[in-house]
Amino acid sequence: MATRGFTGRRPGADAARRLPPGQHETLDFPVLAKGPTPHVDPANWRFSIHHGPRPVASWSKAEFDALPRTTWRGDIHCVTTWSKFGTVWEGVSIDDLLGAAGIAAPTPYLLAQSFDDYDTNVPVSELLGGKAMVATHFDGLPLAPEHGGPARLLVPHLYFWKSAKWIKGLRFTAKDEAGFWELRGYHMFGDPWREQRYSDD
Repeated sequence: MATRGFTGRRPGADAARRLPPGQHETLDFPVLAKGPTPHVDPANWRFSIHHGPRPVASWSKAEFDALPRTTWRGDIHCVTTWSKFGTVWEGVSIDDLLGAAGIAAPTPYLLAQSFDDYDTNVPVSELLGGKAMVATHFDGLPLAPEHGGPARLLVPHLYFWKSAKWIKGLRFTAKDEAGFWELRGYHMFGDPWREQRYSDD
């Protein structure tokens, strides 16, 4: 019989150092979403940046793939308590996206918006300085649909619900607007190391 909080063998010293509070290491890559995986045809995929309702920049898949590429290696952490170590992602950093659009961030806040009508808020400061990208590849291969392909936001230092799957754009907002899960009780920021899972954490 398992008691509350039982998670099996103790992690080794390296794993324990890398695990935020309440997390456990997984060797697979769990698939979680608010609903079914949407069909997003890569040939028709576009990525756009908006300032409120106003479009600022937009790229086709071919144009997006021609932007400067970035690789990130590290650990990711899901609010459902799993962590996956040593992941490798490739995509376009948010810094390079704004550079390609020829703009500086017009507000301190934005919503990442997805093809399945999912959105999530992220402070702009948590996306710049090499902290985040729009990822198109995982582990050297194009991102699989169940993991958000053809592209997802990657904000690895926050809980993974902030790394919106099937992303279609970023919309800068005048204030910090709650997204899909934030409206349903999840934390507005979501720092794994501070265990910011829910709004009262």
